[in-house]
Amino acid sequence: MPWLDLARSEREDFAAFLETLSPQQWEAPTLCERWNVRQVAAHAISFDELRGGALVRRFLKGWLRVDRINQVGVDDYAGHTPAELIALIRTHAEPDGMTAGFGGRVALTDNMIHQQDIRRPLGLPRTIDDRRLRVALDFALNSPTIRGARRTKRLHLVANNLDWSHGDGAEVRGPGEALLMAMAGRRDALKDLDGPGKDDLADRLAGFDLRR
Repeated sequence: MPWLDLARSEREDFAAFLETLSPQQWEAPTLCERWNVRQVAAHAISFDELRGGALVRRFLKGWLRVDRINQVGVDDYAGHTPAELIALIRTHAEPDGMTAGFGGRVALTDNMIHQQDIRRPLGLPRTIDDRRLRVALDFALNSPTIRGARRTKRLHLVANNLDWSHGDGAEVRGPGEALLMAMAGRRDALKDLDGPGKDDLADRLAGFDLRR
């Protein structure tokens, strides 16, 4: 299945999940430590409508730093209601602009991670489609913003619920979703991982800014 089709399915699932949340849950904290659920949802869609000069202005206003650029995008959508954010995610179910990069793998991986950023603190687990998860795991290794291979250098990552592994060195094993979240800097994933390389990975995740 083409990556854009996988990304579309992931975004449709994200929108459907957001529709189930209560007003109180929309204001709940997430793994993105400075953002609540509404702000994470805003971030997930905040690049799809940008073109040309607007994109350049966003980057300049954010001082060309990923965390600041992302915060500017979230601030731009501060006035949107949950229903409006869900509608935007559905409108852009097929990624557009920057998020369509790398054949749609940017949107697929970013939306998968951010859905888990919301689900994990709310205690709402999810079974992720294996095809999507494998693509996201592979892409996260060398994604320009995630750089999972760099964060897990000299570690052997092993998914215990699907056929996926990467790297050499001390083993870190666990569900594929937890490995993805760890590559994305989410310390919460460590509780679902095990192996002799876990402590080394934990040290590498300390102090990571999660506004991305």
